[in-house]
Amino acid sequence: MKREVWLDFLRVTACLMVMVIHSTEPFYLGGEGGLILSATDAFWVAVFEGICRCCVPVFLVASAYLQFPLHYSTGEFFRRRAVRILVPMVIWTVVYALAFGDPVQNFKGLLLNFNYAAGHLWFVYMLVGVYLIMPLLSPWAEKVSLKELEVYLGIWLLTTLFPFIREAAGGEAPLIQAADGLPAQALFPLWGEASWNPFGLFYYVSGFFGYLLLGLYLRRFVGDRRWLKLAGCSLFLLGFAAIVGGLLRRFSDTSDGFPLAGPLSTAVAWETPVTFCGLPVVMTTVGILLLFRSWFSGCSEESAFYRRVILPLSKAGYGMYLIHMLVLAQFSGWFRSWLGLGSEGVLGAWTTPVQILSTTLCSFVVVGLVAVLLQRIPRVGKYLMG
Repeated sequence: MKREVWLDFLRVTACLMVMVIHSTEPFYLGGEGGLILSATDAFWVAVFEGICRCCVPVFLVASAYLQFPLHYSTGEFFRRRAVRILVPMVIWTVVYALAFGDPVQNFKGLLLNFNYAAGHLWFVYMLVGVYLIMPLLSPWAEKVSLKELEVYLGIWLLTTLFPFIREAAGGEAPLIQAADGLPAQALFPLWGEASWNPFGLFYYVSGFFGYLLLGLYLRRFVGDRRWLKLAGCSLFLLGFAAIVGGLLRRFSDTSDGFPLAGPLSTAVAWETPVTFCGLPVVMTTVGILLLFRSWFSGCSEESAFYRRVILPLSKAGYGMYLIHMLVLAQFSGWFRSWLGLGSEGVLGAWTTPVQILSTTLCSFVVVGLVAVLLQRIPRVGKYLMG
């Protein structure tokens, strides 16, 4: 299969974005749940989240673009995905269980869920869940027309408004079971949902399912058109503005001044504008997809920069995602220790963005180098890095 060069550039960028997001988290998560020390920190959190929150959906759309509908039998698909996704995940899950917290408790918890000390591994479970439904939907995807696909994408886009509809409906709703099976008091039940039934009318056409369809739509029905750059730029900027404005409004509504602090439920409420399946993040995701397709579709596979830098990093991208927190957590601690915190830091109002970007760039370089080298180990590399 011919490589999609623009997707390689996109995957590398998404890896960088993931590290930006995780370098930003310490500036609004802390204490018992949520902690923002200053208005300056709140501003930079909103900006970096607005730019980079689309990183996870981008990974999923890229996978769907290449894998959906299936190109081979269901059995072969799962065998390839097991080697590519599950084996490296299991190996690094064990590493994280040993590296953070109490190993005994970590291994007990792994029977039921990912290790919360390595919270980024939630993505792998979600990805495998999407892979499970790909064989079921592939016969339909082979034959679906443009209009049929647009209808389902339209329904999915409607569900991306639900986080905001629930919020507008009020927080006094009865306790219901959320889609993840956990009690969620802030979720106002909508269209068939109840305390005894979280599977409402739109449950099966919501969530990350839509990004699977988006990858199919982008590959099959969006050609090389002049309006891609304008549409991509417009969507990204609109989504960015919605995320930044939404976050800053929620921060300002929490209390009359800084520092802001609250339990985990407060941090969850802050994150409503950046939920991965909410409309603002969808807009930035579609925007960056259109921009990268427009910018890099014409790039040659023979380019020295592509062959020596982008391609090796793209091939090791999954491994970079798996291992990056082992490195990033160390750099984050070091820079916070060296530069101080918030406006009281050695760089004043610039302390926070410098910490975030320094942590990101140092982590990206080290993680990228390690992941590429590990992947090149004969016979073993594919099991470590995917």
